[in-house]
Amino acid sequence: MTDTWTPLIRDAVEKQELGVVPYDLSLDYAHWTYEEVMRCLLPPDMRDSNEGFPTGYNQAGHVAHLNLRDEFLPYKKLIAEVLIDKCPGVRTVINKVANVGKESEFRTFAYEILAGDDDLSVEARENDCIFQFDYAKVYWNSKLEGEHRRLVHLFKPGEVVCDVMAGIGPFAIPAGKRGVFVWANDYNPESYRSLESNIKRNKVQRPHVPSRSIQGNLLTFDTQVNQYVHAFNEDGRLFIRNAADFVYAASSSGAHAVVKSKRTGRKNQQKDTVKTNEQDPNLEQHIPVPPTISHFVMNLPASAITFLPHFRGLYVGREHLFAPHTSVKLPMVHVHCFAAKGEGEAPMLDVCERISAELGVPIKLGDPEVAGEAAVLEVRAVAPNKRMFCASFRIPTEVAFGSRE
Repeated sequence: MTDTWTPLIRDAVEKQELGVVPYDLSLDYAHWTYEEVMRCLLPPDMRDSNEGFPTGYNQAGHVAHLNLRDEFLPYKKLIAEVLIDKCPGVRTVINKVANVGKESEFRTFAYEILAGDDDLSVEARENDCIFQFDYAKVYWNSKLEGEHRRLVHLFKPGEVVCDVMAGIGPFAIPAGKRGVFVWANDYNPESYRSLESNIKRNKVQRPHVPSRSIQGNLLTFDTQVNQYVHAFNEDGRLFIRNAADFVYAASSSGAHAVVKSKRTGRKNQQKDTVKTNEQDPNLEQHIPVPPTISHFVMNLPASAITFLPHFRGLYVGREHLFAPHTSVKLPMVHVHCFAAKGEGEAPMLDVCERISAELGVPIKLGDPEVAGEAAVLEVRAVAPNKRMFCASFRIPTEVAFGSRE
């Protein structure tokens, strides 16, 4: 088929600089990729459609989660079987049959098993952490791994982060492993149970209180564990204010993480022993919980913006903790949301308008370190005309120090 030759090959053959000889090559099913198989099996009109055949799916452990459009439903079993054949690690394929966040307040969805085992208890690895959960009962989206990593790397060790809609911990647990104190909350009891389990699995438990427990609005600390992340199961609207109060109470009571010094040394080549140089491996360093929250994460894009009014009065009566009295800035809020696809900055401006309406304070597109401005970043496309964004801004002083009534 000379029509598939590149100009370089065609020219070389015409000049007899390159010879072509017949050769038969047989490729069976095992040599074909998923995309190549589907191009052959689906009707030609589907192959040429604007969206193409189904190539994208959300994978959680061994489960591949499809969201098939109506025109592909007659072929759903075929698509699922080919996915299992061609995608290493996939043993179960499901198809969503209801919208996340509309039919369920816990962001779970109705689904059907298309192929493989009816087993949705999975283990997923992300950002050097291990997560185990029942995919039928909690929210998980592997396509957000980059967004999880982006925000986690904004947090500094020793800061406090409040994760209002934490899910099973994709922000909280990697942050905890970096030495960030995280108050992580999720309203779904199943997510909360998985979050607690994954906190222990990844060894990022809550801070230590040396002499007495803290009686806060949400729970009581114990004295048995000594790391960074603690889980809550509350309505996020209440949790926003309670977390600020509770972090302040924890700091005032001496809550801290206990970190043992790492052994440093060099190996004696003759005696095959290790000589320590500088640090005592039994020396403990206490990392105190600061009195204020540095970041709020609100990853509930369908409705997180509507939670913003609950920041009003967050630090009323505690103005002395922040600039200009200290060098501490008011918390940075990272709120995820959806917006329609649009030209230029139109979607970002729309996000800022919605934030302004909920806060009751003007917020314009710009630098999040400037008062009254927000950075709005497109995270991903979720549908042809729908995009997910993350807006970041510091809580305005008139909001943080306003009345809670």
